Amino acid sequence: MNASVSTASGPSERRAGVLRVGTRGSALALAQTTVVAETIAKATGLDVELITVTTHGDTSKDSLAELGGTGVFASALREALLADECDLIVHSLKDLPTDEAPGLVIGAIPKRADARDALCARDGLTLEALPEGSRVGTGSPRRVAQLKARRPDLTVVDIRGNVDTRLGRVVEGDLDAVVLAAAGLKRLGRSDAATDTFPLSEVPTAPGQGALGIEVRAGDEKGHGPVAKALAAVDHATTRACATAERAVLAGLQAGCAAPIGATAIVDDGLLFLTATVYRPDGTEQLTASHAATPDSMSRHDLEVAARDVGQRAAAELLAAGAADLAPLGGSR
Repeated sequence: MNASVSTASGPSERRAGVLRVGTRGSALALAQTTVVAETIAKATGLDVELITVTTHGDTSKDSLAELGGTGVFASALREALLADECDLIVHSLKDLPTDEAPGLVIGAIPKRADARDALCARDGLTLEALPEGSRVGTGSPRRVAQLKARRPDLTVVDIRGNVDTRLGRVVEGDLDAVVLAAAGLKRLGRSDAATDTFPLSEVPTAPGQGALGIEVRAGDEKGHGPVAKALAAVDHATTRACATAERAVLAGLQAGCAAPIGATAIVDDGLLFLTATVYRPDGTEQLTASHAATPDSMSRHDLEVAARDVGQRAAAELLAAGAADLAPLGGSR
């Protein structure tokens, strides 16, 4: 198969044998979407064309909390898909609201990359080795709470910008460190910038972190058409189950993508296990719930049923324990 991957400068009309994949135009979005596109092209023999879409979250300088959560990155992509300017769109799953978008479905979730957070600090320092009062940058309320819980002596700075911009602030000396997703660093070839990586058992990350979500128009995921073939080529059942469980916590809490919530799910030896934590924004208190389920089989359907159940049970326990009083949970869902 001599399929190719190319990039279009704007909306593209439907052409036979060409699959149009919508993506944000950031370096990270293009890097991760290109990997998906190359996998699809190799598996299906289709030529794949990347369609870049500018979102409000890309152009605004406001903090994510002021913008209403990371859902601001998804809306423009969804509009392009519904307008038939592309055939599927690729999201960072942690940025995708849990509210259903009318007329769209998540058709595939590829195999997850590293879900952990990484510290990128000056002089190769770890979190524990950072001097008292060090300035650490992040745009995530969850990361703010976790940093303050572990190191209340640090000064946490709200920042925006792409990966290179954030890392540049450490190089220039404006910040002593930033916290970024390990998966994003790897996709950009910048893993060497990480000086410390946080274990998920101690620092659970955003629901879906490290995973990608591929959305399509409802109905296109069925049958044997080119979109359905593309989805089958990249979908990973275990990752889908883990991400579904984590996102079910957000949905059950009626929480936004930017709420101070961490969740980690794994599938091991026939068991789906989930741990979810809600943090007080200042890091002084947290609530944790852990639940497990045994799927009837490892089929995609049974895994998803078990995943939704375990996520809903964790959310119910957190709400009963007072999660809504502990932290602001609203925003784009």
